[in-house]
Amino acid sequence: MQDFKKERLAMVEDQLRRRGIHDQRVLEAMAKIPRHSFVSPEYQAAAYEDRPLPIGEGQTISQPYMVAVMTQSLELTGGERVLEIGTGSGYQTATLAELAKTIFTVERIQVLIQRAQKVLQNLGYENIFFLHGDGTKGWPENSPFAGIIVTAGAPEVPQMLTSQLADGGRLVIPVGPRYTQTLYKVTRKGNRFMEEDITGCVFVPLLGDFGWKEE
Repeated sequence: MQDFKKERLAMVEDQLRRRGIHDQRVLEAMAKIPRHSFVSPEYQAAAYEDRPLPIGEGQTISQPYMVAVMTQSLELTGGERVLEIGTGSGYQTATLAELAKTIFTVERIQVLIQRAQKVLQNLGYENIFFLHGDGTKGWPENSPFAGIIVTAGAPEVPQMLTSQLADGGRLVIPVGPRYTQTLYKVTRKGNRFMEEDITGCVFVPLLGDFGWKEE
């Protein structure tokens, strides 16, 4: 029988800590969360490998290292309200829910948000609010947010999202062409927005009114 806990701890040591993930809270969260619960049975054997996996509807669950990099970049301390654009499998959502006070997550594909909501509820998370809709619009009714994380590649940083950042808040988002992006951290300082590039990445396109249009 596959030892998921052993594989998960090895993932944290080999894929995360050894590659520079240093936020101890992020490491502890990812050592706890059962990533195999967020993929279909046919992919569970590969759940702790260093790669993204398909979750249906043309979407993927991100590589564990990328989840850790993006989460670490938010610099969460525990009391924040965080907006996630792209619920997907719900794995990134769970990581955020371990580290912040309240998570607001938006997903445009109804079957994915329904599935993620079920998994997250079964795991006992009670600090997550779900919205089926266009994530490029954010969730202005619940703004401002101390952190915003976007799990799809945008053609540019959407002003609709930066406007929903609290002062001192951070937006982590992949930006660039459809098939290759750069991961950016955007920090709000009053009315100024400081951009820092983190790493190269490849995400599915961010579709919506303030992202890519469907082909």
